[in-house]
Amino acid sequence: MKVDLSDLNAFVAVARAKGFRDGARVHGSSASGLSEAVRRLETQLGIRLLNRTTRSVVPTEAGAHLLQRLGPALTEVEAAIDGVNGFRDSPAGLLRLNVPVSAARLVLPGIVPRFLAAYPEVRLEVITEESFVDILASGCDAGIRYEERLEQDMIAVPIGPRVQSFATAAAPAYLDRHGRPEHPRELLGHACLRGRFPSGTMIAPWEFEQEGEVVRVDPSGPLIVQAGGATELAVDIAIAGTGIVYLFEDWLRPHMERGALEPVLKSWWPRFSGPFLYYPGRRLVPAPLRAFVDFIKAQPE
Repeated sequence: MKVDLSDLNAFVAVARAKGFRDGARVHGSSASGLSEAVRRLETQLGIRLLNRTTRSVVPTEAGAHLLQRLGPALTEVEAAIDGVNGFRDSPAGLLRLNVPVSAARLVLPGIVPRFLAAYPEVRLEVITEESFVDILASGCDAGIRYEERLEQDMIAVPIGPRVQSFATAAAPAYLDRHGRPEHPRELLGHACLRGRFPSGTMIAPWEFEQEGEVVRVDPSGPLIVQAGGATELAVDIAIAGTGIVYLFEDWLRPHMERGALEPVLKSWWPRFSGPFLYYPGRRLVPAPLRAFVDFIKAQPE
């Protein structure tokens, strides 16, 4: 029986993403196109591969068996095709990265223009996501995360600044009205602008450190934003004089330099190690990713 490889790829994308819409985003096609491809494959095989409801898409027993067997086979096909890149003068193809918004804003702008100029035949797609994801299941080649959120069995390469810090800041007008905190615990009496992960979990308490003393406070305030897409709203609200914001120093620095925000508790700002580019070590590395890794490693400290 001759089966269209593109239909098999469509089935894998939908089954891994557990939905046609998410599968289409990973696969780079339309949900209707994936639905038709899976329907065509089921008709050809004469068996249902996916149970579809309005809320979910789940592989049947036959579909789960097919997915398990197809994964390694399709990986080998991808590796074989990617191997052709070795005969090119320059790597070519699509590189998909899954990164937090902070990396897209603070790390990649200093790297991506030079990388794309060096490898004009590589196309880069960046997906921003705050929650930890399985980069393979999401259809990505690699991701950027911090050390405490790296998945096991991943190769990790330092990328961007090796030391970063969190900063607290507020508009001078807010501090003139409410006073300037001298100790982190005083933040409990201030309007603080908080964040929440897409999962619904509140971002961890604010952490401060000075001369070996670590202080964690869990302040409240008039605004909670979803980490990532709405983070800049918290910055704008702080600039408007509504409260105190806690964010990457690099993110807040331009606003502090022009005087729109004033540093708060600067001697207490905590420092931490910078992010890592990570990718699976148990598969052949696609040529565009290999080029990106080599480019990152060649950057000066």
